Amino acid sequence: MSSDRLTPVQLARQAERGRRFRQPAPYLRLACLVLAALVPLVVPSFQVLDLAAKIAIFAALVASYDVVLGYTGIVSFGHAMFFGFGAYAVALSLGKFGAPTYAHLAAGFLAGVALSATIAVLIGAFSLRVKAIFFAMITLAFAEFALILAVQLTHITGGEDGLSPKLPGIFAVSYEGGRLLGIPVTGRLVTYYFILAICLALFLVMARFIHSPLGRTLQAIRDNELRAEALGFRTFVFQIASSSFGSVVATVLGGCYVMWVRYANPESVLGIHVMLDLLLMVIIGGIGTLYGGIIGATFLLTAQTLLPHLRTVAASVFAGSMIMQRMTERWLLYFGILFILMVFFFPKGVIGTVRDALARRAPSPVSSPPHPASPLRGEEKR
Repeated sequence: MSSDRLTPVQLARQAERGRRFRQPAPYLRLACLVLAALVPLVVPSFQVLDLAAKIAIFAALVASYDVVLGYTGIVSFGHAMFFGFGAYAVALSLGKFGAPTYAHLAAGFLAGVALSATIAVLIGAFSLRVKAIFFAMITLAFAEFALILAVQLTHITGGEDGLSPKLPGIFAVSYEGGRLLGIPVTGRLVTYYFILAICLALFLVMARFIHSPLGRTLQAIRDNELRAEALGFRTFVFQIASSSFGSVVATVLGGCYVMWVRYANPESVLGIHVMLDLLLMVIIGGIGTLYGGIIGATFLLTAQTLLPHLRTVAASVFAGSMIMQRMTERWLLYFGILFILMVFFFPKGVIGTVRDALARRAPSPVSSPPHPASPLRGEEKR
């Protein structure tokens, strides 16, 4: 069928398919999935595997925060608290009830999800009526309270020393299951692919959530809450649902984090730096893009991993220059410069800026003449 015989509905569908084809998100998802799956096979190094696992976890964590911030418009500084709840729930379940089993692992995830969902609903019910920065300050206060509790309840959480749980069965460090494509199948490798599968599943669930009728309603509330209320939507209930959903996802990822690092203490999973890292990642990737967290987590974690080694590189390259060696010690300064450059050249985040650039390059839709069988053409003949 030629373009001049298409109906307006068919033209709209064709334009929508074109926009989806031009969007970078599908290719980004596929490339990241293939790359993450091949990392243990191509680069059999624990340092690289550790970085890849943390990128997967934090990319999904940033996406869960983006559901709350970017797609609902709720500014929360307590999202990392639910990440910590999941971490401690799994660590306590594996370390406080005898020899760890798969049942203990599952119970830890379920207990963390139940706790986070309950607390998220309670915080939302009592605090979401307070808008903007006031709600953000309330969530920050709850997060600091949770951190203090984790430090003080030493008989439960281990205090500042934290907990070091052991994993059961095929996830244990001592597990050896032969070889896969020449690579030894160890407990670390099994844990990596398990975490990767969970992160992929969570991304799919979050994508389905934001494209569901509920997700569309949340975006309408974000754009104009008064209009949504005038249309009859109970915006307060929808916001609680979004906040609880994002909190539950963060809790699952906290459990995955403990499975990987096999350690949890208050500062590592409940510290304010976790929340600050989330904010940096979502800004770098792009607010309201969901998959921008992949870019943000990759940039931030890679920079935090590589920049501290500048001093070692400088010592070998500039062996006789003490000034150059001293300059490389200030790696946080260079990280700040990189972040400023990212924000300057990508004001809407990487995904948001690229999406806008592709939209500007896209040809404007050309209106087609009326269909021969349309009522308008019939009236013209008369």
